[in-house]
Amino acid sequence: MDISIVIPVYNEEKNLPELYKRLFRIIKRLKKSCEIIFVDDGSTDESFEILKKTNRRNENVKVIKFSRNFGHHIAISAGLDHSRGNAVVLMDGDLQDPPEEIPKLYEKYKEGYDIVYAVRKTRKDPFLKKAVSKFFHLIFRLLGKIETPPESGIFRIMSRQSVEALQSCRERSRFITALINWTGFSHIGVETRRESRYAGRSKYNLFKSLRLAMDGFMSFSFFPLRIATYIGFFVALISFTMMIYMLIKKLFFGIPILGYVSIIISVLFIGGVQLLIIGIMGEYIGRIYTEVKSRPMYIIKEKLGIK
Repeated sequence: MDISIVIPVYNEEKNLPELYKRLFRIIKRLKKSCEIIFVDDGSTDESFEILKKTNRRNENVKVIKFSRNFGHHIAISAGLDHSRGNAVVLMDGDLQDPPEEIPKLYEKYKEGYDIVYAVRKTRKDPFLKKAVSKFFHLIFRLLGKIETPPESGIFRIMSRQSVEALQSCRERSRFITALINWTGFSHIGVETRRESRYAGRSKYNLFKSLRLAMDGFMSFSFFPLRIATYIGFFVALISFTMMIYMLIKKLFFGIPILGYVSIIISVLFIGGVQLLIIGIMGEYIGRIYTEVKSRPMYIIKEKLGIK
């Protein structure tokens, strides 16, 4: 098998027919043996029924159905686990990354790179979403020490060797684009178009985006713990300085220390800092707890076209 195309799907019933039609045209142009692996991440609409019909029409279309929603990046991991191609294309099912750009990635891949990722030449997203994305990538590069190009996403092509290296990383809190870069294989970006969603709404709301950001920060850096240490030291220093100041006022100048407002403010401030530090530690401990249970990353309810 020359190329596997892995596509996670969650409630994309309006996009799937158009996506398959355009993919099929591209596969014919490539003149390579290809398989398309759709991973249904617990869809509640008719996505799986559409995929079943597509599988019956084309034996090269494989379908994996999860028992429930496990998450976008875990769905991608499941597709990679079942891929057989010498090269593997990752893309979403919303048609924001046009299938027509796959040949461009493949041509660059043939030059010998292990990973060729799409760099969005144009991005038809709301201004706020683009600004938040750029800010996230900037902070992540500073804290995580992993290079994540700000205008890249899931859309890319990978060599079999880099896929196997990624498969060896089995943590459940997954930020897969950073994991791919962490493996260290040769990579390069290629400019591609970025369209609006063909139909439907983005599945990434603010809460999911923040959770992904937390997974990214805490999977690749313990800098938040270091920040907690710095804050604790800074608060202790301020408290010690204030204590010395108050003692000098009382003992040497006879100035009485009056009122409870300053005491209450100090207690609340220190209490807030303590809760912040406990929260940061709790996030790390929670991830350790999730990992040591050793539950499977995902559970498959049904497979179509996959032995």
